[in-house]
Amino acid sequence: MDYFKTSIDQLHEQLRSGKVTSSQLVDETLAGINQLDAEVDAFLALNADGAKEKAAAVDAAGIADDQPLAGVPIAIKDNIVTKGVVTTAASKMLANFNPIYDATVMQKLDAAGAINVGKTNMDEFAMGSSTENSAFKTTKNAWDHTRVPGGSSGGSAAAVAAGEVIAALGSDTGGSIRQPAAFNGIVGVKPTYGRVSRWGLIAFSSSLDQIGTLTRHVKDAAQLLNVIAGHDERDSTTADTPVPDFYRQNRSGYQGDEDRFAKGILRQRVDPAVADKIKAAAKQFEDMGATVTEVSLPHTQYAVP
Repeated sequence: MDYFKTSIDQLHEQLRSGKVTSSQLVDETLAGINQLDAEVDAFLALNADGAKEKAAAVDAAGIADDQPLAGVPIAIKDNIVTKGVVTTAASKMLANFNPIYDATVMQKLDAAGAINVGKTNMDEFAMGSSTENSAFKTTKNAWDHTRVPGGSSGGSAAAVAAGEVIAALGSDTGGSIRQPAAFNGIVGVKPTYGRVSRWGLIAFSSSLDQIGTLTRHVKDAAQLLNVIAGHDERDSTTADTPVPDFYRQNRSGYQGDEDRFAKGILRQRVDPAVADKIKAAAKQFEDMGATVTEVSLPHTQYAVP
């Protein structure tokens, strides 16, 4: 079974049933990265020893039904601070920065049992959209190594698309999750500003940045967002509001949902093939029971991403 081309809930079931252990997954992940990354160049650093230690602890403790991320290897964009793992933001200015603390999202992932296997490449300080602007290497598109993976979270996107990991974290200021997700054919989510703590994120633009998810499936994004979302007193911009169960909402269907479709956006230099896909997605929501209403957003051109 190719564990990293399945879904998180399927992987969780494999771990719960004992068909695979977290230690086995980590070993397979590291072996796959060593094999694939020579061509993709998605990773800047591996957390091999730390990942193996955490996997052994997860295996010893066992995995509960309500721990969908326990024992699951994931990758982390290199502008998210990770205790004991060098964090460079793809800049030689931080080549020797070994943090003494974890970002809030890392603390939450650790508590959920997720395993950080390594840090992914990016445009230096997240200033770019191709992951060619790293001080260390250029990441390739997972599907065509002659093309860019997008950016600035190109390493995270390429790692997921290439099957090196099942999921990764990135950050998005003006498209840095969504664009590389599109370039690599995966799911990228920039959460609403304030939904996820930025404490421990090396900022590009603090009023726009959000940490988000890169996965192969929408339901995997929901699983990750369930864990990393929430108020953080160390980040005054986080919303002190309840976090819905995104995964349960995704599984319960769309009957009775009211969705808005901004019709004007498709007239603004959008490739016809992309526009057709967006229209098809709106139709699919309708087929699943949602009510899709066209709305006008005349001032979109003045909005920030």
